[in-house]
Amino acid sequence: MDKNKLYQQFLTFMTKENVLLDEPMKKHTSFKIGGPADILLTPQSIDEIQRAIEVCKAEGVAYFVMGNGSNLLIRDKGIRKVVIKIAEKFNHVVIAEEKVTAQAGILLSTLSKRVLQKNLKGFEFASGIPGTLGGAVTMNAGAYGGEMKDVIKHCKVLNEEGEILDLPCEVLQLGYRTSIIQKKNYIVLEVTVQLEKGQYDEIKAVIDDLTEKRTTKQPLHFPSAGSTFKRPQGYFAGKLIQDAGLKGARVGDAQVSELHSGFIVNVGDATAEDVLNLIALVQKNVLEKFDVVLEPEVRIVGEE
Repeated sequence: MDKNKLYQQFLTFMTKENVLLDEPMKKHTSFKIGGPADILLTPQSIDEIQRAIEVCKAEGVAYFVMGNGSNLLIRDKGIRKVVIKIAEKFNHVVIAEEKVTAQAGILLSTLSKRVLQKNLKGFEFASGIPGTLGGAVTMNAGAYGGEMKDVIKHCKVLNEEGEILDLPCEVLQLGYRTSIIQKKNYIVLEVTVQLEKGQYDEIKAVIDDLTEKRTTKQPLHFPSAGSTFKRPQGYFAGKLIQDAGLKGARVGDAQVSELHSGFIVNVGDATAEDVLNLIALVQKNVLEKFDVVLEPEVRIVGEE
């Protein structure tokens, strides 16, 4: 990869502050972990996303698309790709009656506040989920009995051929932490959700209740990537880990949370290697004690 040549090409249609060379990815993940990306792009429009990918393809350069980095562990050597971060600079919202259309980069917490202001209910479950709308649709994020599939009407995606498709919810194959978006490497551009009219005070009370549950039961005071493992069928990952005697287990500055064993947290200056070694330790112990395979929910990327 000729980084300087690519950099100049990206600058023909993006501003300097949106094209960063050798950017430390620990600045862009909720884990606060990760080596540098060769080039990090933060596009502000669909056109910029399309053109960035066209440049990568024309130059034979690999690219990686991310959201706000809330479910991501980037290895210590970083990423030898062009990273396209679809986040806070791609976050426009239009609310028409009970239909809400938002760009993929908006944070779920921000969108939750916007719909609350319009007295719309049905999105409360997402109010405390970290990450972007695009990432939430891609993995069908959910919490406290609600999932994205419950509210999505349709979504606009970019396929690998560079075509924009408008897909209704029924074809998204939204399941537990999965979707057709993952399977076909689509990039979410825009999402329309269908909500209902409600009473401001009642909606706010639900959000406040969920916020209290999160803050008292989840280790939000430490950097993490949320739940480290997917829920094994018939079990809860956190309980298995706790019952295996691993609450508080530590490798370097990576620790199984003492508040909620389903989380691995960064208690200081943890490396990706620390986290990966702790994940392996947890998997090994849970498998030996309970014959259950724990599959990481956190997405692991970067140069090994």
